[in-house]
Amino acid sequence: MEELKYPIGKFQYNGAATAAERRERIELIREMPFELGNAIAGLTDAQLDTPYREGGWTVRQVVHHLTDASLIFYSRTKHALTEECPRFMGYNDDEWLKLADTKSPVDSALMLLEGLHVRWVAILEAMSPADFERKYIHFARGEEAIDYLLAYSAWHGRHHTAHILALRKRMGW
Repeated sequence: MEELKYPIGKFQYNGAATAAERRERIELIREMPFELGNAIAGLTDAQLDTPYREGGWTVRQVVHHLTDASLIFYSRTKHALTEECPRFMGYNDDEWLKLADTKSPVDSALMLLEGLHVRWVAILEAMSPADFERKYIHFARGEEAIDYLLAYSAWHGRHHTAHILALRKRMGW
């Protein structure tokens, strides 16, 4: 069950990144919408509405969750760059996935994700090393740097895309 839940392993943060690690993470964020699009390419509505594991979200919900999360991560990046140590509230992703927009076609989520990631990457690539050290307050984890958000965001996209790819492999899709 652990492998189904964490196909690429649990997130680990090892502190401030090197310039090379940041470039790699930014590249993962740039590629994520396309990797996700490839992961769901050719799936039927019935397949999109299949949970990636027992008790887990459906593929459709995963796609919409990734779009929601990217919107939040992008917004947090902008706030942390333009405000002194802003505080961020959490959101209940399970409740968000019950809202009507998550029943919409995944193409709409992918279009939003692609445009959003272009803008987010433009900001990330323009940031100085000091910008990555800027802090914010996460409602549950406390003070964090943008470096943490970058690392988590890069992992998060790969983590959920791996859920879909693992399901496709298990189901022979």
